[in-house]
Amino acid sequence: MSRQTSDVAAVLLAAGRGTRFGEEPKLLAQVGGKALVRRVAEAAVRSTADPVVVVTGHRAGEVQAALDGLPVRIVHNALYMQGLSTSLKAGFAALPATVRAAVILLGDMPLVKAGLIDGLAAGWRDRGEPAALVPTLHGRRGNPVVISRALQAEIEGLSGDTGAGPLLRGRPDVLEWPTSDPAVVQDIDTREALAGLRF
Repeated sequence: MSRQTSDVAAVLLAAGRGTRFGEEPKLLAQVGGKALVRRVAEAAVRSTADPVVVVTGHRAGEVQAALDGLPVRIVHNALYMQGLSTSLKAGFAALPATVRAAVILLGDMPLVKAGLIDGLAAGWRDRGEPAALVPTLHGRRGNPVVISRALQAEIEGLSGDTGAGPLLRGRPDVLEWPTSDPAVVQDIDTREALAGLRF
């Protein structure tokens, strides 16, 4: 499957341990015959985002195997035990120079569809390519977030188990993107949440 060149990439963060989920790796949990992480990756591949970079860490080989056959770039984060910030940095470091922003996808949000990813990318362009574009549902901020390449140097300064949230908070160049799609606030942290998932 050929993909068109895009100025917006997708970075799928799939390195974490998901300790609240239990012994079984959360991202490999099966929903409708597919691993959670594969569902998110398939949505990214169906979108216009290019490339689709998947950052692995915990159980990397199994996560990569769950993505077999998909046109994604696998980047292993050897520092994943140091927290989410290291995966975000690894994802940005893997982007081609032509990419001006990345949609940051979480591996435990299987309701996210290609249309949402494309809507966010278009919204980022339409709003003048802000530092970041954050989806909101009834005023509540969610994911995935579009982050401009202009913030890469500041992302490099992050540390520990924190994503881009603290970096984006309170900035006038971070804009909100209201949506009616509940997928932006639907992540899977526990087995109970997985059991209650409806596609």
